[in-house]
Amino acid sequence: MVISAGKQKGTPLNSHLKRLLGNSWIELAIRWIMGLTFIYASYHKIVAPADFAKIIYGYDLFPNALINLIAIAVPFIEFILGLSLILGFYPQSAALIFNGLLFAYTVVLSINLIRGYEFDCGCFAINSGNHATFPAQMLIRNLVFLALGLNVFLFKNSRRLCIRADK
Repeated sequence: MVISAGKQKGTPLNSHLKRLLGNSWIELAIRWIMGLTFIYASYHKIVAPADFAKIIYGYDLFPNALINLIAIAVPFIEFILGLSLILGFYPQSAALIFNGLLFAYTVVLSINLIRGYEFDCGCFAINSGNHATFPAQMLIRNLVFLALGLNVFLFKNSRRLCIRADK
C-alpha cells in the first residue's frame, strides 16, 4: 500500500480476500470437496440403515417413532446434496441445505458431548468403534465445512461446471 499526502492508495486486504474466496475455481474445488464428503458419508448409511438407526437411537435425542425415518431419509438427502454440489445443480441452494444439516449435526454432537456421552457419531463409518476420543476434532471439522458451505452460498459469481446455477 502506498501512502501519499495522507491518502491511502492500493487495494484493501479484504478485497483481495473477497477476490480469492469468490474465485470460480476455488468455489468449484469447495463444491467438489463438500459433495464428495457427503456422498462418502452417505454410503454406509444407505447400505446399513438399521445400524445407522442404532447410532441415532444412542444419541438419546429423538422420539423412537422418528428414528427409522431419520435413518432412511438422512443418507439419501446427503447423497442428493453431494451430487447437486458436484454437478452444480442449484449449488447455492444445496450449500444452504448442506449447512442446515451440518448445523443440526453439530448441535446433536454438542448436546451429547455436554452430557458426557462417549459415542460413535456415525459420520463416515458404522461399527468402526470410533468413539468420540477427540470430540473437538468433530466440532472443528463441522465448523470448517460450515465455512466452506458459507463460501459457496455467498460467492455465486461465474460458477464453473454448473448444470443449473441459482439466480
